[in-house]
Amino acid sequence: MTPRTLKTAAVVLAATILAALFAASPAGATPPNIPSASTALSRLNTLTVTAESHASTYNRDLFPHWITISGTCNTREQVLKRDGTGVVVNSSCAPTSGSWYSPFDGATWTNASDVDIDHMVPLAEAWASGAWAWTTAQRQTYANDLGGPELWAVTDNVNQAKGDKDPAEWQPPLASFRCTYARAWVQVKYYYHLSVDSAEKSTLTNTLNSC
Repeated sequence: MTPRTLKTAAVVLAATILAALFAASPAGATPPNIPSASTALSRLNTLTVTAESHASTYNRDLFPHWITISGTCNTREQVLKRDGTGVVVNSSCAPTSGSWYSPFDGATWTNASDVDIDHMVPLAEAWASGAWAWTTAQRQTYANDLGGPELWAVTDNVNQAKGDKDPAEWQPPLASFRCTYARAWVQVKYYYHLSVDSAEKSTLTNTLNSC
């Protein structure tokens, strides 16, 4: 075998190994701007610790969500395209095929109706942590934020089980994801200058220290 042939074979082998590695990874993208555990812990320690308030005045309609992002695509559809694999949409931007890996529980779905778009820090939690004082425009920005780790495509009933709970009250069923969950949660609260309560901070601190 000539040196050129050996080199070609080595390149083909390397490409085959890389393809296998990527094929073995969970499908789908990850929302952007998730800090490291150490950065998240540092940011967590800058957040105001206080009891939640104004919970009784929360109304989901105060957070206009699933607004048009591009063309006919709203925020939900944009996340389904971003986080899915092989996603095909129709002229209305509704997915007609594709697959979605839910990092909360490790499940993969091929029907978009089985997938919810989760707000990492739920709207009601954000409201009680300071968003009650925001303008409607600020709440709309928050509810449709594609620039940070706020929106996740996940299994619908897992999202429903989470509801409005914070990390002291609910954790993703997939234990190996809990570190990433804490890192993303802290980033959202940090970016939007939201407060944390003492139980929430304690849980997040313990999780980040174990990452």
